[in-house]
Parts: sequence; structure tokens; C-alpha cells
Amino acid sequence: MMNESFFCKFVSISLVSVLPLLVIGQPRAKSLPAWAFGGFQRAETNPVISPKAASVFADPMTGRSIAWESNDTFNPGAVLKDNKVVVLYRAEDKSGEGIGFRTSRLGYAESTDGINFTRKPIPVLYPGNDGQKKFEWPGGCEDPRVAVTEDGTYVVFYTQWNRDVPRLGVATSTDLINWKKHGTIFAKAYGGKFVDKPHKSASIVTRLKNDRLVIAKVRNKYWMYWGELGVFAATSENLVDWEPVVDAKGALLPLIEPRKGYFDSHLTECGPPAVLTDKGILLLYNGKNLSAAGRDTLLPKGTYSGGQVLFDSNEPTKAIARLDQPFFRPMASFEKTGQYADGTVFMEGLVYFRKKWFLYYGCADSRVAVAIYDPEEPLAPDPLPLR
Repeated sequence: MMNESFFCKFVSISLVSVLPLLVIGQPRAKSLPAWAFGGFQRAETNPVISPKAASVFADPMTGRSIAWESNDTFNPGAVLKDNKVVVLYRAEDKSGEGIGFRTSRLGYAESTDGINFTRKPIPVLYPGNDGQKKFEWPGGCEDPRVAVTEDGTYVVFYTQWNRDVPRLGVATSTDLINWKKHGTIFAKAYGGKFVDKPHKSASIVTRLKNDRLVIAKVRNKYWMYWGELGVFAATSENLVDWEPVVDAKGALLPLIEPRKGYFDSHLTECGPPAVLTDKGILLLYNGKNLSAAGRDTLLPKGTYSGGQVLFDSNEPTKAIARLDQPFFRPMASFEKTGQYADGTVFMEGLVYFRKKWFLYYGCADSRVAVAIYDPEEPLAPDPLPLR
């Protein structure tokens, strides 16, 4: 039986319990609000990308042959190219122990159906003896979000991890294989005020044009949402140099923040590129549950689930709607077993392909999976667990 506080959390959003492939929980409500995406159906063949011990490349940093994706493959960005889905995914070697203590590189996988992938044997973006070495070594290049301009320039935002300060790096490409690194995105903003403060997880604003998801401008600028301890914003004239949005005192302006007692009680970490819709700017984000007091007691401690927030397209810093319960949460075994045992469905890639939305996500920091939303036949969101 639901208690009063539990019931109140369902006033602003409806959820139900029936998931086509996985059924856990009991009926809650009928559907998501009209402004939200979903529900998403997991592919039966998940996970779609898993570690490979046989993939070896000559590491320019150590001079050794490294099994670069032997330990984990997770947290994917995704984009369309030549009618194929291309996924850039984070791959870890076995150089250390524990999350963040191995070296990460970005692998390349492509698919004609969005589900079955062919992978390149060597990474396409990784630490090297270049101008970004001090930011990217030894931790590597992590957690890509990738999008494309109307003229076919691909832009990837990724975490540069030197095991000291995480920073957002940006690189561009015309083929998704050969990348030009441009460095840390806040290096020039406000005299470098934010460059040495931790920043990660960038979701650039995109829109559908002729059934193709492309980078958009809002109020004549490029916009992104970024951050994990809250959602912040930044703008750019050239996609490379970004200026965080600040308040009247010059401090970062939080747009939404974690909420005690909710699935996002610890973190609100930005997910795949945001989408400009007729309802507003839709951002999917990764909400982490606290492991102590203040957490959502319906969900496991520390679990990452999927949230959605809608921003005003005329005032991109103004949140006008937000889900109170996750639409997507760890349910399958591969989402709850891996190097992050509390469970994750960590969303970073979203493409519009064959009139459907393909959502690519990391599973327990160990695998890559995909879930699909058909706007013509919307399904129920993931059900909440039983008490």
C-alpha cells in the first residue's frame, strides 16, 4: 500500500508497470506526459557492445601493445552517418583497479539497423603525446556525447581525465574516425576562471531537420547543458570555445539540482544531446540516488536512473517541467552486474533513425545497450520496484 508521501510524488507524472521485455513491479499510472520521450523498449539482443580481449593497439604513451577494450566498454555517444548508426563508446584497459583508475579510450562501432554492430579494432580518440596530454593522461578520454552540424561536421564532447581534475574536452571530425582535438572548452571563458574547476557531461542542443538530428542554435548561439552535481548551461559562437552561464555575481547558475527523497537525490548528470521540440528543449539526464539519508527508498542505494526535464525554448535556462520519477532504471541483469554493482542505465547517445528514437546507454559501467522509443506506438516507462 502506498503511503501519502509516495502517492504525492506521482501527482506530476504517471508511470505504469508493464515493460514489453521486462516486467517488475505493479501498475502505477498510464503514461508519461506529452512533452516527454518514451517509454523505451530494450533490444532483445542487449548488450550490443561488450569487452574484447583481442583488440590491441600500439599505445603512444607507453610504447606497448595494449588490450585497450579488455576490461569494460560503456557510456556511448551516438550519431548517424551515411544511413548508419555510429556509436563512440568508452573502453577501459586493465592498467589499474577500480572505476577511474584504468585508462579510457574511445572506440568506434557502426550498425545498419541500430542494434547489430561492427567495431574497429583500434580506438579513434585517446591520450597521445599532444597538447592535451596534461589533461588526458593517465586517466584518458571518457564519456563521449557526439552530434553533427547541418554541413556534416561531427563534434564530440568528452571528459579529459588526468586523475586530478575532470574537464570537458571537444574534438571535431568529418568522418568520426580522424579527430582534431581543440582542448578544454572553458579555457578562454572569463579569463580561464572555470578551467581548473571540475566540469563534465555536455549535452549540446540539437533539433530534427528533415528527419535528421543536427546541432541547433537558440537565440543565435549554440547552447549546451552540462554538469553532474546540478545542470548548468553554456553558450558558444564556434562550437569549440564555450562560456558558462553565470549569475549576477559571476557564479555558475544552476538550472536544476538534486532533490532529496527522489531518484536524483545525489546527482543530475546530463545525458545525450538535448532536443529542441515543439514543447521546449528536452534534456534526458542521469539521476543518481543517494546512498544515505535523503535517498529515494523505492530504489537501490546509489543507482543511476533516467530523468527528463523540459526547458523553455525562448528562455533556455528556465525549467518548465520535470519528471518526478525515473522513466528508465536498471532492471536487466546486465544493468546491475558489472564494475558498478549498484546498477546504471547511463544515457549518453540518442539518434532519430527509421522514424524511431534509439537510446544508447552504459550498463553498470561495463557494457553498452540500446532501447527504442516509437512515437507512433508509445510504451509504458519502466515500472517502479515493489517495496
